[in-house]
Amino acid sequence: MHLSTLDWLIMGGFFAVSLLIGLSVSRRSGKDFRAFFLGDQSMPWWLLGISMVATTFSTDTPNLVTDIVRGNGADGNWTWWAFLLTGMLTVFLYARLWRRSGVLTDVEFYEIRYSGKIAAFLRGFRAVYLGIVFNIIIMASVTLAAIKIGSVMMGWTPLQTVVIAATITMIYSALGGFRGVVLTDMIQFAMAMVGSIWATIYVLNLPEVGGLGQLLQHENVRPALNFLPSFSSGSMEDLVPVFLIPIALQWWAAYYPGAEPGGGGYLAQRMLSARTEREAAGATLLFNILHYALRPWPWILVALASLVVFPDLASIAERFPHVPEQVVRNDLAYPAMLTYLPAGLLGLVVTSLAAAYMSTMSSQVNWGSSIVVNDLYHRFVNPTATEGEQVWAGRLATVVLMIVACTLALFLENALQVFNIILQIGAGTGLIFILRWFWWRINAEAELTAMIVSFIVAMVFTFTDGMGMPGWGQLLAGVLITTCCWVAAAYLFPSTDTETLQSFYRKIRPGGKGWTHIAASVGSDASEDGSDFPQAVLGMVFGAGMIYGTLFTTGYVLYGQTTPALITGVLALGCAVGLRRVWPNIRFA
Repeated sequence: MHLSTLDWLIMGGFFAVSLLIGLSVSRRSGKDFRAFFLGDQSMPWWLLGISMVATTFSTDTPNLVTDIVRGNGADGNWTWWAFLLTGMLTVFLYARLWRRSGVLTDVEFYEIRYSGKIAAFLRGFRAVYLGIVFNIIIMASVTLAAIKIGSVMMGWTPLQTVVIAATITMIYSALGGFRGVVLTDMIQFAMAMVGSIWATIYVLNLPEVGGLGQLLQHENVRPALNFLPSFSSGSMEDLVPVFLIPIALQWWAAYYPGAEPGGGGYLAQRMLSARTEREAAGATLLFNILHYALRPWPWILVALASLVVFPDLASIAERFPHVPEQVVRNDLAYPAMLTYLPAGLLGLVVTSLAAAYMSTMSSQVNWGSSIVVNDLYHRFVNPTATEGEQVWAGRLATVVLMIVACTLALFLENALQVFNIILQIGAGTGLIFILRWFWWRINAEAELTAMIVSFIVAMVFTFTDGMGMPGWGQLLAGVLITTCCWVAAAYLFPSTDTETLQSFYRKIRPGGKGWTHIAASVGSDASEDGSDFPQAVLGMVFGAGMIYGTLFTTGYVLYGQTTPALITGVLALGCAVGLRRVWPNIRFA
């Protein structure tokens, strides 16, 4: 497959703009740590919200959705749709707490919440675990998707794709810092959405597909259409892993980047960069609306169309004989469908996928570098480092993290493989990230135990083929084992010293019965501090109803099912009205 001159001009223009943005803000971003990694905490909420959603719109995301739809049907997406509940919890409870904390990174949190050498050790451990190991795995997964797109659409080898895709991202990320990342995210998100929607319209009208109506009637597609699972007795075997486990367990019990229970990662970085608590919450709400209600259907429709054009892996391998055998998986069907696009549109779509790759990689590498600098280099290696030295250390970390992640990508096979591994590693840790803000008894040893046990359990399952259990059974077992271990550690080890707990409470003011005696010791009323908790929970419910309602209304309209569309549309509208009434009652500083 060959790109036309017009296609190359579109891509070249976009890459030039990205580099110019990085260059234009490099001086302002390089003045100190807060400027390079937090944009001087002066970013508007709407720009941060778009940056959040641009980061989660990666090259591996449509590939992942295609893998899910081809393997389990549209309702298989509940494995990530369920994380909306986590997102709404972050909007109404945790966004303001993060902004109120005053930390520069989410890992710095450990030394304001816990005390002693164990707190310092946990900060360093978490910096390596999250900022380096987890971060590299995520970036490698994203790069793997770029490799597959490059193989199918450009005919490039994996090494060629890695070198070309990473270089520009690495340059503007190292120069422009967080401000450059956020500004380019805005352009990249716009291009990614236009490209995916336009490509979907073209794919649906391919002669092989025959339009939306014919697609929905195709024998390969009909079994994959449901986006709500069947609750009949004969379908329980699929209902448990597809819907019940994600909606009842996974969203609060498992850690996944971009959907961390209690917030965290690059989302926390953006909340910390907001001008106020209210803007931090507003940014996170906008992110969840765009992420779950706006984006999924173009990917789902292309995945459904791929079932007609490429009904099995053999048909994909036959069409692309030059692609390595280990790369031919269901997630390859998405870029395979894009090879049918004409000149001009092809350039726009390829550029939009490059934009998706760059937005995710730049955000991940900037966030990871902030942890490497703030929580490893400045905290343990060179405490007297000047602001300038920290900025240059961040730029060096950007380059190193990018190189290691791209190298790892050469050894991976598919995005769903990485998704499941990360879910299993994080199984059981989610609850502690939620409760540590609201229960004084959680200590550093409990968090450390949760991370170690969940990792060990994940490795045991990985190397024993799940010990004969299905994937959902492994997740459930991991959650139970990890939770029991960290709860035991919370009581077996000493609590955080009273002075640290008092300082944390004065700064954060979380409220609730979990802090009653600490609040009393500092002369505060915990019930008054958390008096808007019922309103926050109500906001979470209304927000989730609004977004799920919008998602399903869109689906029913596409499917031509008028009555269900009206029902879910009314639900979405009613929840939106409720949310508008609740929002002013949330107490922001």
